[in-house]
Amino acid sequence: MKNSPFDREKHIYENDAFDELVKDAVRFFNGTPVLPVPPQERFSGVGVYALYYIGSAKPYTRYGQLNRIKYEFPIYVGKAVPRGWRQARVTASVDTETFELIGRVREHSITINKGKHLDVNDFMCRFVIFEGVSSSMIGTVESALIRLFRPLWNTEVDGFGNHDPGKGRYNQAKSDWDVLHPGREWADRCAPNKTSLLSLSKRISDHLELLK
Repeated sequence: MKNSPFDREKHIYENDAFDELVKDAVRFFNGTPVLPVPPQERFSGVGVYALYYIGSAKPYTRYGQLNRIKYEFPIYVGKAVPRGWRQARVTASVDTETFELIGRVREHSITINKGKHLDVNDFMCRFVIFEGVSSSMIGTVESALIRLFRPLWNTEVDGFGNHDPGKGRYNQAKSDWDVLHPGREWADRCAPNKTSLLSLSKRISDHLELLK
């Protein structure tokens, strides 16, 4: 078969309907009820979630002020996907009980409780559950929310959602989040982080100043 000359335009896919679908999902997400971290009810499902800081402790006082009336400024956005999702083996079925979403938020509540200078009572959450073929949108909606809100713990301060890397992998540096909020036992086994607290505090301050 004869090779044709390269034409970039023939490789570009565009669909305004997809963009509108993502925007609709984001609008729906922003209208979902806000609950404590973790929610008291156990529920099944996978999807996308956000955590909101409402306290008054430094360095997150600005979040507490902004979220006092309406929850519009998440400090973290994440996703919970079905097992096998990353290998494209499954979609979330409406017939199969899976608890990844509530499990992920509960994991975060444990992390917050362990973190120095943090109180889980200063956090709220909201989430949207995706089922069936719509679960294919989870990663896209998560990315859209991060681009829209630029949550601090997704952008300037890395490591909040990290898990124990396991034996033989502790040569990686401790995350910025663990420098700010020490308490996770496995993080103490990681290599030192060369970023200073002063530098991290400056990055946080600059980031929060941009929130309107």
